[in-house]
Amino acid sequence: MTTVTPAFEARRLMRHAWRATLASALEDERGAWPYASLVLVACDVDMCPLLLLSDLAAHTRNLKRDGRASILFDGTLGLAEPLTGPRLTVLGRAEPLQDERALDRYVRRHPSAAAYRGFGDFRLWRFVPERGQIVAGFGKIQWIEGHELRADPAVAEGIALAEADLVRSLNQTAAAKIEILGRRAKLRDRWTLTGIDPDGADLRRPDGEIARVDFDAPVAAADEARAALEAQAQ
Repeated sequence: MTTVTPAFEARRLMRHAWRATLASALEDERGAWPYASLVLVACDVDMCPLLLLSDLAAHTRNLKRDGRASILFDGTLGLAEPLTGPRLTVLGRAEPLQDERALDRYVRRHPSAAAYRGFGDFRLWRFVPERGQIVAGFGKIQWIEGHELRADPAVAEGIALAEADLVRSLNQTAAAKIEILGRRAKLRDRWTLTGIDPDGADLRRPDGEIARVDFDAPVAAADEARAALEAQAQ
C-alpha cells in the first residue's frame, strides 16, 4: 500500500482532474498582468499536463512569449466548505508538443477535441512541472518539488508505448470488468477505458462523465497495470 504523502495527494489530484485553471503572463499596452483561463487538461503518462490550445487564444499568445505559467487543480467541487478541500497550484513551463501518441491520449480523455486536432490553428502543449503547492485544508500547506510530481521516466515511457494497444485490448476483452470498476466509482453504467498510467486508469461514459480508478500502489509496467485493473474488478 502506498504511503499517503503530500506528493502522493498532489499527483492523485492531478490525475483525477479533467479541467483546470491556467495562469499565464499577459503583456500589452497596459503593462504586464496575470491572466487566468479555463482549460481542459489530460495528464500524460509521466504526469505532465497536456493542453490542446488554439493559436488565436490569449493564453496561447502569452505562452509563446513566456512559457512560464501555473495551473490550478481544484478538488473542492461539491464541498459545502470549499476552503476545507484540496487544491494544488503547479508552477512550470509550457512548450508546444508534436506527439501523436500524446495527442491520442488527450483525445481519448476529451473526445470533443477530435474535431479540432486537424485544424491548423490548434496544437498540443506540454506543461512541465517545476514545483507545486498543495493546500489540503486550513493550515495544511506544503511545497512539493517537480520531480516528486512526475512519474519515473523509464516506467512512464514503457507504459506510454503500450497504452493505446492495452486500452483497446481491455475495452474489447474485459468490458465487463471495466463496467464493474466504473459502477463502483460512480454507481452508473456504460463505461469504457480511456487511459492507463503508473498510478491508475481513466474511464469515461458516452455522456462525458469521467471516473478514475487509483491503483493501491504504483505499477512499473503495462502488464502490471493490466493485472492491477483485473484484481480490482474481482
